[in-house]
Amino acid sequence: MIEIQNVKFNNETRPDSGFELLKLEELFTRDIEQDITVPHKVEFYQIMIITQGESKHTIDFTDYDYRPKTIFTIRKDQVHKFFKNPDTRGYTLIFTEDFLASLLSQKEVARSHELFNEFLTTPYINTSDTDFKGIHDLIKEIEVEYNENYDEFSSGIIRNLLHILIFKLFRVKLKQGVSFSQHKYVSDFISFQQLVEKRCFDTKKTLDYASLMGCTPKTLNNICKTIVGKSAKAIIDDILVTQIKRLLINTSMSVTEIAYTSGFDEPTNMYKYFKKNTETTPEVFRQLHS
Repeated sequence: MIEIQNVKFNNETRPDSGFELLKLEELFTRDIEQDITVPHKVEFYQIMIITQGESKHTIDFTDYDYRPKTIFTIRKDQVHKFFKNPDTRGYTLIFTEDFLASLLSQKEVARSHELFNEFLTTPYINTSDTDFKGIHDLIKEIEVEYNENYDEFSSGIIRNLLHILIFKLFRVKLKQGVSFSQHKYVSDFISFQQLVEKRCFDTKKTLDYASLMGCTPKTLNNICKTIVGKSAKAIIDDILVTQIKRLLINTSMSVTEIAYTSGFDEPTNMYKYFKKNTETTPEVFRQLHS
């Protein structure tokens, strides 16, 4: 079994740019160490646009079918994998956290995180002909600036075009009935989510996270239920189960080793916990995804 690899941002031609545009058909033939057809964790954000071909793409163990005019938004630290299809055409825009921060105001950065957050919205977007044309035109403009006109002005132009693209994607989702909360708790929820992602192997208790955030468990539950309609404990469980899945699929660790690594006192406790939350056993899950 191949252990999961972190794919870092690595623009060899413009290493300081924080941004890269790649054609999907070229990505499959690019000389990179990581096999992108197996699950891998990315340390950057991606917007993937499908212009031709039908297949599927996996993001954190969920398979999404795609066809022309499909768009994916993949956030930093998510695990995903490509399915090779020689007929697939399109683009992937890759950018770092720093590039996003330099692009937008602090308030806009926080809102943009909503677009890439799987708890707040699906990473899958299917667009109409009209919406896709506007988005595709923006991509072509970015491509021209990135590949043909690259000069002292291009970085600023690309930033502004990407800014427009992000808000066009917000508009598409709103037209499709997705409701982005403007509630003051959104930033608190995202802070809680990030904290759990870092500490879920250390503690699974709502009380501990509330203490770390400087609030009461009641307030933390209210934050989660207001934003995503789930309790804080349910969010902790969702994130911990995802982390365990990543270890099952992408490491050679035994189930016992994974149980101890993920903070369980006894392997049987992890076994029961995993089965309760996924309706399958760790062994079966590993077999299905190996």
